[in-house]
Amino acid sequence: MNNFLFVAAENDALANCKAGGMGDVVRDVPRQISQRGDKVHVIVPSYSRLHQEGLFKTNLNFSLRGLTYTAELYEVKPKREYPNIVHYVLHHPEIEAGDIAHIYHNDPEEPFYTDAIKYFIFCTGVAEAIKKGAFGKLDIIHLHDWHSSLLLFLREYHGDYKNLKKIRTVYSIHNLAIQGIRPFDDNYSSVRNWFPHIEMDYMALMDYRYQDCINLMAVGIRFADAVHTVSPSYKEDILLPSSPPEFIGGEGLEKDLLKADEEGRLFGILNGCNYKNINAEESGFIYRNTVKALFRWLQEESKKYKADFLAHTGEKIMEYVDVRPKFIVSSIARLTEQKFYFFRRSPEAFVEILKKLKKVDGIFMLLGTGAPEYEELFRKLSYEHKNFIFTNGQSESLIDSIYLESDLYFMPSLFEPCGISQMLAMRNGNPCLVHYTGGLKDTVSHMKTGFCFDGDTYDEKIKSMLDGFDLALDIYKNDKTTWKKIQAAAKKKRFTWKKSVDNYYKVLYNFKAS
Repeated sequence: MNNFLFVAAENDALANCKAGGMGDVVRDVPRQISQRGDKVHVIVPSYSRLHQEGLFKTNLNFSLRGLTYTAELYEVKPKREYPNIVHYVLHHPEIEAGDIAHIYHNDPEEPFYTDAIKYFIFCTGVAEAIKKGAFGKLDIIHLHDWHSSLLLFLREYHGDYKNLKKIRTVYSIHNLAIQGIRPFDDNYSSVRNWFPHIEMDYMALMDYRYQDCINLMAVGIRFADAVHTVSPSYKEDILLPSSPPEFIGGEGLEKDLLKADEEGRLFGILNGCNYKNINAEESGFIYRNTVKALFRWLQEESKKYKADFLAHTGEKIMEYVDVRPKFIVSSIARLTEQKFYFFRRSPEAFVEILKKLKKVDGIFMLLGTGAPEYEELFRKLSYEHKNFIFTNGQSESLIDSIYLESDLYFMPSLFEPCGISQMLAMRNGNPCLVHYTGGLKDTVSHMKTGFCFDGDTYDEKIKSMLDGFDLALDIYKNDKTTWKKIQAAAKKKRFTWKKSVDNYYKVLYNFKAS
């Protein structure tokens, strides 16, 4: 039996411990490993809340800032039990819940200031737990994004944790754009302040652009035994320099990624999708579920500032409770530059789409929360356009309904490491219209399982997006045979975790697939 440790900032196997796609991966991959008879320990920070119902395991004492820190290790109950998987959280009062999903902090003045402190404490606590044998003798440590890469820094430079060198360590990149950059010195949230006695090689750790800083994403790429991107096409994208907005590539780390690739350490393996528990919602309830979600939010104190807008959305949706529109286009995502840059920079293109929909008695449904400037843009457009239904919140039952009842799913991401929404839409037989980039290239085939747009310049991309939309609408209206064929092909596609984890075993973990 092989023994694994997964170290991450999020784990959707636990309640209220997910902000993005990383949480899904950290939930699903251990389940696959457990099915093979291997053992997995999964650890995330407690964020001062997740340990409260947990079972205390041990105190962990370690040195930071020249002081002795004591953290507590708890075993916690997952949402669903599986054999051979044990879930833990590490609690220390300085690892607090942030304002993004009660996980990450948003420090606009000094990015990563608070999060770096949290994850310095967390990673050192995890290193101490490994040293103490809290997880038994480990064969593989699997790290996720910059929040856990400090374990590789400790393995390389910290005298107390040389034992980590004996364990194969894999590093997964979920979001290359968020890199965890902090100063080496002269700052409370600097590496030198937290690790004053470690002799470190500044050249090996530094960010190329800010040479007085460590880049923790780069540390993961430089020191891991295997580096993993969550789709094959995204791996190819990130070996080239970014040239936004036409192309988002290596985000300043392409040299490190090329070196990892040349050394045979970089692998692109597509994420899987969960094909169990599909369609928990009954068909025909999309508008009722919207109304239910809106009323629930209206009663929440934190939503009072947008009560008028929620009521406005409710009013619009009531029209459709009994009379279904002829064509529903939908998008579900965090409202960020990555997901909706094209709409924010070219709102006139989005308005053009709404006009095209109006001619066929269609609507556009968007569900999500995120950056204030994106929320404001979509609220404004919702007031101006009757057939744009913007639900400015989060609701699992409504998300299920949208995936179940849309006719076309729209995903105009500027870049996409893998993407899960297109897989969830396709499993319900919804064709997708996507930007031909990263993981979207690996999952949606133009005119076979959906529609793709692209271009060499920004203007070409926008034109291609509108042309792609016209094409989808035209086929839906005038060529039902082709539309049904595309729907059936989308529904038949299977991106399974079994296939992904077979590849993990072969190339990331260096085991024979079993």
